[in-house]
Formats: sequence, C-alpha cells, structure tokens
Amino acid sequence: MAAKDRDRFSTATRLRLLGEQTAARVYRSQNRRQARRSRLTGRAAFLALVVCSLVVALAYPMRQYVSQRDEIADQERMAQEAAARTEELRDEKARLQDDAYVRQLARKHLHYLLPGETGYTVIDPDAVKERNGETDESGRPWHSNLWDGVDSADRD
Repeated sequence: MAAKDRDRFSTATRLRLLGEQTAARVYRSQNRRQARRSRLTGRAAFLALVVCSLVVALAYPMRQYVSQRDEIADQERMAQEAAARTEELRDEKARLQDDAYVRQLARKHLHYLLPGETGYTVIDPDAVKERNGETDESGRPWHSNLWDGVDSADRD
C-alpha cells in the first residue's frame, strides 16, 4: 500500500488527475453551452429578416394587383352587358321599321282601334277606388292632401 500511496501523491499522478478533472469540466461546460445555445443562428436570423422585408415590400403591390384585376373583370362584365344591350336596341330599331309592329304597339299601349272594332277595358276594382278620389288612410281625398301640402309649403 505504501507504493499506492506514493503514486497517489506523486507529481505525475497529480498532474494526470488534474488534467482529467479539467477535461471533465471542459466537457461538461461544452455540453451545457450547447444545450443553452439557441437554434437561431446569425444566418437564419438574416434570412428571416430578408424574407420579412420581401413580404412587407410586396404586400402593397400585390394588393393593388388583385384590386386592379377585380376592376378589370368588372369593366369587362360591364362591356359585355353594354354590347348585349346595344344588340337588343338594334333589334328593337329594326322591329320599329315594320309598320305592323308599330300598329301592334299602338293598339297595346295607346288602346287604338281599327275602324269597326269595339274596344273593352277591364277595370281593377281596387284601382277604381284610388282613381275616383275616394279617401285614403287619412280619411281625406287625395286632392285635399295635395292642396294642403301646397299651402303649407307656401307658408314656410
């Protein structure tokens, strides 16, 4: 045992033991440092900054592009509707050149009759009440309400 105690206190043994302890400390501190180290590196942070800058820089132009595409689609739709309406009006103009069509419209809308015909008009009973000057909800005829409105406007 004396040889073992002597080795324990020899300078070489102490230096070797001290080196092993120091290496163990360094190894432990590296492990701790790696565990604490963030996964976000400088390159990744710079890349994230560049991507965010691009998104911010392109957001407004993209919004403008989308809104302009919507406006273009609306204008194209309106142009198609106008073209369809123009075609309808051309057809109506061509029909109005026909005398038979004009006579048909006159008979229908103006109640014209050809000589020898007898015209009949069917009257809606609800419409008759309104046209004969009967009272409305206020209990007075419509023409009284009209003149009262004119008189009150004249006073103001």
